Amino acid sequence: MSDYLITNACLVNEGERREADVLIGNGRIEKIAAAIDAPAGVEVIDAAGRFLLPGMIDDQVHFREPGLTDKADLASESAAAVVGGITSFMDMPNVKPPTVDHDALVAKHALAAGRCSANYGFHFGATNDNIEQIKALDTSLAAGVKIFMGASTGRMLVDDDTALEQIFEHSPLTVLTHCEDTPMIEANAARARDHYGEDVPMSQHPVIRSREACYASSSKAVDLARRHGTNLHILHITTADELDLFAPGPMAGKQITAEACVHHLFFDDNDYAARGTLIKCNPAIKTAADRAALLKAVAEDRIDVLATDHAPHQAEEKANAYFKAPAGLPLVQHALVSLLDHVSAGHFSLEQLVAKAAHNPAERFGVAGRGYLREGYWADLVLVDMAGRTAVDDEPIHAKCGWSPFAGHVFTSRVTSTFVSGQLAYHEGKLSQGCIGRALTYDR
Repeated sequence: MSDYLITNACLVNEGERREADVLIGNGRIEKIAAAIDAPAGVEVIDAAGRFLLPGMIDDQVHFREPGLTDKADLASESAAAVVGGITSFMDMPNVKPPTVDHDALVAKHALAAGRCSANYGFHFGATNDNIEQIKALDTSLAAGVKIFMGASTGRMLVDDDTALEQIFEHSPLTVLTHCEDTPMIEANAARARDHYGEDVPMSQHPVIRSREACYASSSKAVDLARRHGTNLHILHITTADELDLFAPGPMAGKQITAEACVHHLFFDDNDYAARGTLIKCNPAIKTAADRAALLKAVAEDRIDVLATDHAPHQAEEKANAYFKAPAGLPLVQHALVSLLDHVSAGHFSLEQLVAKAAHNPAERFGVAGRGYLREGYWADLVLVDMAGRTAVDDEPIHAKCGWSPFAGHVFTSRVTSTFVSGQLAYHEGKLSQGCIGRALTYDR
């Protein structure tokens, strides 16, 4: 493993900016100082005043392995992630077979070992009937316990109230919820079919997967968490209505936290006309007013975590009509630059972005030694040029699906270098083929 010295960087960390050099050795940050002389044999990278951030920790991805590797796999999507400045990810359990028992969790770790460009963790899946597996969960192997309270099928949809009560009461880890009310969605879909037949326009997606369906499920999750004292993290909030469920202010001490995803901050329902099923996702992208409310909630610290919900499908699948087109977008490669566009637009600060994309995910899930620019921590770093540009159409898409919902857009910043556990994973447009991420470990 090579050692590196990053010079002339502007560090953004723990609410502050600081001009400094950073020495990386044995995979970790050895020293941070105003000026550091390069030791013999160390490769020097001149940041030339660019911003050095802790790498993004994406707490919600669907990298599709095992069982769905025609869409994506751990190797391809983690490579796309490091190109985008994401140095650690937490993968969701709705794969084949689903990650809902100990053996499946162990098998997923084995699949990831030696194949991921980024550091990796896995969420354990809840079902209507695996409460004993949850109680016996080896918490060193899982980041959190995921409940699909909507938008899933088969074993992964938890719709039994007794099961929900037990999971919220007994989960040994933070509970993550996808909150949509399935009966409400099914009723809305039936009405749309009655009106349009099978040729439902994409503009109906946020009507079918409605704001009422989101609020009904989110408020139910909050009620369960309050009654049972559960640490709850509600994923991908999409409506202004739901934001009143969450308290503004720093994340420290919060029992219930909220997340927003990059596509819900970037797109609104006006984009369905041009992008159609390419931006079909669950929960649905809602109105411009909802998008504005989410951006404001990030600024006022009502939203605690920023993530992607990266969920790729093949382009030919997405080209189907509304009901047959699957929900989900490939996002990791352009997640950070999309968030930096909001910083440039003045919606929230760079310091807040760093807190919500790196510090807070590390704290929420107890990730050990990552998420901060601190001496002794793993060197998970991203160097960004706020005066650069990223033209989506001019560069290769590294996700296996080969397409991006951001096609045609030019972002106003650029990721120039990404370090993963001290390895230079991506630099000046080139992806390293030798970077190997590590399994996340946890301090709880």
